[in-house]
Amino acid sequence: MSPLLYYALPALGSYVMLSFFFLRRPRLLHTPWVPAFRPRLGAHRGGSGERLENTMEAMENSMAQRADLLELDCHLTRDGVVVVSHDKNLFRQTGVNRDVGSLNFEDLPLLKEELEVYFSPGHFARGADRHMVRLEDLFRRFPRTPMSVEVKERNEELIHKIAGLVRHYDRNEITIWASEKSSIMKKCKAANPEMPTSFTLSRGFWVLLFYYLGLLPFISIPEKFLICFLPTIINRTYFPFSRSGLNQLAAVVAKWLIMRKSLIQHLQQRGVQGPQERTQEAGKIQSEQQQIGARWEIWAGW
Repeated sequence: MSPLLYYALPALGSYVMLSFFFLRRPRLLHTPWVPAFRPRLGAHRGGSGERLENTMEAMENSMAQRADLLELDCHLTRDGVVVVSHDKNLFRQTGVNRDVGSLNFEDLPLLKEELEVYFSPGHFARGADRHMVRLEDLFRRFPRTPMSVEVKERNEELIHKIAGLVRHYDRNEITIWASEKSSIMKKCKAANPEMPTSFTLSRGFWVLLFYYLGLLPFISIPEKFLICFLPTIINRTYFPFSRSGLNQLAAVVAKWLIMRKSLIQHLQQRGVQGPQERTQEAGKIQSEQQQIGARWEIWAGW
């Protein structure tokens, strides 16, 4: 045996043992965050599986079915109103090819009479309520209901208005910052650092990499929520292969890589709330682990 291997092998063995030991016992190294709430059933886009997405009717229907977290996306209208809408452009939802930011709130068009359910292509949600709502209206209607608010664009006015509304309605501990982009999340945290945050795509990737390298027990994790869709329910938008078999294979592999029991348990012991046993796309409950509180959606976004 070479001198290098003589020292390297015991060192590697010791590292593996320490990593495994602290992966299972992270509280020996880290003080877990104590959450203000523990969501178990999240309503994606306010409950888009049974009613028109992000409408007051959809959210009231979700709450009636015991959802305890509402997942939302927000944009800013031309007159400075924070409106709940997944898309920046209104064409998919309303048939009108205009951006939210190009219209005043009072001029926003009605939603279509039916909208395709995001994770169930070919299935459509319908509802009597076709009006888009203001974030402030939701804070008033559901004052103590936890919400995840996702910001998709680098709009500092939007970010600061959301932060101000959260402070005004005393929701710092029960409103989650969410964004796929770390650059946007940085601005969100600066605007209101008291609000808990979820993982961005890049942060989720690094945590997954650290997990497989054995480094996860030794790094800091400031995020409080893992909002993550189960890959096997993600549709063609995320796996755009021409053959359905390749999409299914990619989903299975991604699920195997991400949904590791030891990873989820480690994060939960450190106070990070992640995938639970069931989720709500609207009021429709799915048996597999998915969102929870979930963008991917705890959920909620890798």
